[in-house]
Amino acid sequence: MNSKASQIEIGIKGMDCAECAAHVRSALLNVEHVSDASVLLGAEKAIISYQSESPQMDDIRLAVSRAGYEAVAETRQIKQQERDAPPAGRLFGLLAFIAMLVVFIAVVGEWLGFFDSLLGFVPPWLWAVLVAWGGLPIFMKVFRAAFIGRILSHTLMTLGVAAAVAVGAWTSAVVVVLFMRVGDYVENYTTGKARMAMKDLAALAPQTARVESGGEETLLPIDQVKKDDIVVVRPGEMIPVDGEVVQGRASINQASITGESLPVEAGIGTRVFAASLMHEGMLKVRVISAGRDTTFGNIIRLVEEAETNRADVQHAADSFAGYYLPVVLSIAVLTFLLRRDALAAASVLVVACSCSFALATPIAMLASIGSAARQGLLIKGGKVLETLARVDTLFVDKTGTLTIGKPVITDIHPFGSLKEDELLSLAAAVERYSEHPLAQAVREAADQRGLVPPQVSDFTSLPGIGVRANLDGRELAVLKDAPVENQAAREIIDRLRAQGKALLFVQVNQKTTGVMAAADVPREETGQALKDLAELGIREIMLLSGDHEAAVRHLAEGLGIPFRAGLLPEEKIAIIQEAQIAGRVVAMVGDGVNDAPALAQADVGIAMGQIGSDLANESAGISLMREDWALVPQLFSTARRTMRVVRGNILFTAAYNLIGLSLAAFGLLPPSLAAAMQSLPDLGILANSARLVRAR
Repeated sequence: MNSKASQIEIGIKGMDCAECAAHVRSALLNVEHVSDASVLLGAEKAIISYQSESPQMDDIRLAVSRAGYEAVAETRQIKQQERDAPPAGRLFGLLAFIAMLVVFIAVVGEWLGFFDSLLGFVPPWLWAVLVAWGGLPIFMKVFRAAFIGRILSHTLMTLGVAAAVAVGAWTSAVVVVLFMRVGDYVENYTTGKARMAMKDLAALAPQTARVESGGEETLLPIDQVKKDDIVVVRPGEMIPVDGEVVQGRASINQASITGESLPVEAGIGTRVFAASLMHEGMLKVRVISAGRDTTFGNIIRLVEEAETNRADVQHAADSFAGYYLPVVLSIAVLTFLLRRDALAAASVLVVACSCSFALATPIAMLASIGSAARQGLLIKGGKVLETLARVDTLFVDKTGTLTIGKPVITDIHPFGSLKEDELLSLAAAVERYSEHPLAQAVREAADQRGLVPPQVSDFTSLPGIGVRANLDGRELAVLKDAPVENQAAREIIDRLRAQGKALLFVQVNQKTTGVMAAADVPREETGQALKDLAELGIREIMLLSGDHEAAVRHLAEGLGIPFRAGLLPEEKIAIIQEAQIAGRVVAMVGDGVNDAPALAQADVGIAMGQIGSDLANESAGISLMREDWALVPQLFSTARRTMRVVRGNILFTAAYNLIGLSLAAFGLLPPSLAAAMQSLPDLGILANSARLVRAR
């Protein structure tokens, strides 16, 4: 048997709350050959896992149907079926809603004394028709759930309706049904708002591509585009695939991928990504991946599947909801036994809102994760977000993480009469044809100063030593080491070496005329980001590096953080484990390649600048889609703000239900008013969670 589970993905139509998703999952787990199932409310789909033999689609559809929902072959069919829904069904629901609304107005009028005699003429059969007509969709869901041994939040309200009917309180029964329908609409609206960030992302995904073949262009659906096809992209169009530019130049906005709004310049050899907007120019792109396999498709998948990686607080809320319903039933029974008041017992059943407990966490998590994705922060799920909010220790990698990941000329010291620009120009002339990273640093430094190095001849590379060339009869050289006689110059060299910098000695006719130093420098925003992290309450920030001690010490002292140098990957893991054993909650920031083991060991791994990196996505719980340290404190702030909202949702729901149950049990809340109160917590949760969508 293959230990790795295979998966089937299907769309689920009709889910409108977290309880619905749990109901569908329970039904799917009872299907033969299904080993696991994840039901994604936000994405309106289910991911079904199996080991050896695939479950039958007919069995899956039947299980979902018995649970009260509809399985479709693909998630995009849900939208089509919603558009194609028969008008008669919608009209039926609308008429039922209007009829019950009229009755509600009549009941209120009776309370105010306006219709004292009117309602007495309404025959009981008409009340029964209104209750059955308006409540039938809900009653059917409740009965289906009861048939497979599940209790829904609507189960309590259905029992409340039955209790009201049993004692002849028809008007109360009709009003309760009315608010059950209103509550469904509120829940649909609430869940829809939580899905909005995900839908905004999915809407950016290109659906077609212009493929060139034999000199002709053909517009194809994106699922028909194949690897190595040539795709043509014109100004104002979305790049439809991940690929490599083979012709043209253009300015591209990659905000949908990296969250960075500034455009980048793309030319031959540049890697481009699906859902990037091309401002100007024309490109021909060789396809590397298309559709769901692109980096953008992976972003959408990660956001969708974040629902499956649920926070501990969400598991606690789900567990509480499971115990909550029997407790409410017990309170209702005690109310009836002690007070002999059937309407008060019905009110207890009606006012209880278990679904709001189930919504308290996922609504906030979905809003936060979706919003973060638009800003270039890919968070794998609520569990990661909750853990990140508790992090008190941060370990960071050096090369490519705290630093830019390549050498930069930091010091230029001429000896004698040469000036800095003259020394740099001579060095750049000699390094013109070298492929060494330090040669590239020299050339870039000359470019930044606007220097035009002279042409040289007889270029010679000396592996492990340096390079030589001739300039107008003079022999020039740039070497890793060279003799220096001047005492002041030797002191400069000793100081630069103590800082762990790489030295380049410039010679003219075998005489050392100056020295330059190169180092991998910290990113500009790093210092402020580390200060922001300290202000957020991170107790310890430590640099872990495999680089030699002098270079690590110089960087760490400049940033004001402790360090450990010369570490092997297993030594980094040991340091993280030591902190975890001491009770610390640890996050690790790395580049997602050589730091993959440490990222996996940490409570939360954060991979920086990992566009399209499978290794980063596997090893880290969070990927930052651009190399910007300002995103790191933003990430911690997002996590802590999200958990504050989650705790607020739970406390609000608990307090609201406690007050409602108390009023109902003491007969101070009639069933009709209890029904009105039952639908309000969802709106409160939505309003509180909406702050996460707007937050920046």
